Amino acid sequence: MDTSQAMVPYTRGGLPIARMRSVYRVDEVGAKLDKLPAKEHESLRATYERMLEKGPDRFQVKPAGLPQMEHLYDELPNFHDVLDDVRRQLALCEDSRDALEITPLLLLGPPGVGKTHFARELSVLLGTGMGFVSMSSLTAGWVLSGASSQWKGARPGKVFETLVDGQYANPVMVVDEIDKAGGEHAYDPLGALYGLLEQDTAGHFTDEFAEVPVDASQVIWVATANDTRAIPDPILNRMNVYEVRAPDRAAARAIAARLYRAIRAAHDWGQRFEPDASDAVLDRMSEMAPREMRRAWMTAFGNAKLDHRDHVLPRDLPEPGHRRSAIGFVQ
Repeated sequence: MDTSQAMVPYTRGGLPIARMRSVYRVDEVGAKLDKLPAKEHESLRATYERMLEKGPDRFQVKPAGLPQMEHLYDELPNFHDVLDDVRRQLALCEDSRDALEITPLLLLGPPGVGKTHFARELSVLLGTGMGFVSMSSLTAGWVLSGASSQWKGARPGKVFETLVDGQYANPVMVVDEIDKAGGEHAYDPLGALYGLLEQDTAGHFTDEFAEVPVDASQVIWVATANDTRAIPDPILNRMNVYEVRAPDRAAARAIAARLYRAIRAAHDWGQRFEPDASDAVLDRMSEMAPREMRRAWMTAFGNAKLDHRDHVLPRDLPEPGHRRSAIGFVQ
């Protein structure tokens, strides 16, 4: 399915090398559309018509050469092992015609250490798109693989939507909190992954709603979890598993400092504040999980502004692990 080269948008990793890859066959879509009864299955009809209108070709991209990754090593100090793995796999295809191939990744660690943020940064580095599925609130197997069009309210699954509606044949697909997937065995939310994580079978993945094979063989899989015990062994065996620990105090302090500068630089009001946060404030910030830091900085900036100051003080920050108070009447 590999065809001509093409240009893709500029990314932080440089201008990626791109080829066009067909992710489905137009004749198969047309045949399905022709067989639909008149004035029935309107949602399915609209899906086929959209596929024909968009056409089957999507960008299959990889960075031009080995991309600069130093900024990620700095920003994500607790992900060095994962970054090393990605860098090795990028090096294999940098000076060849081979497509980008990343072994599925499972990021194992406590909440708030930056697992989902890493996945987003990976999609930026590779110059491709991203699909996202949160498994924590799902109980039906059709979220990844689609539901039969015979069911009321049925729709395609997330894999199909990401490939058909997106621009890329090799998007980063994030399965967040994969260990939280629930449901009875008959509606196993992870059932589709057995085939999707194998390149050979993923090349002919059939969504249960559209019933048209799509090529999902180039999808880059990143799953996150807090615990492996709820994840079936056949899925674990298909992935490189990395334990991501919370950053130590020094690393958390460095993350907080970089985030302060980034927020300040991104806003006009930020220029009214000092270029760097004080040591005392950074010491307090280092007690927080990375996912809490942005909200904490925004709270602190706001408190400082209300107090007519050009610098943040420790008292401007919320307490680590702060939770919003309930709103209601006191009895």
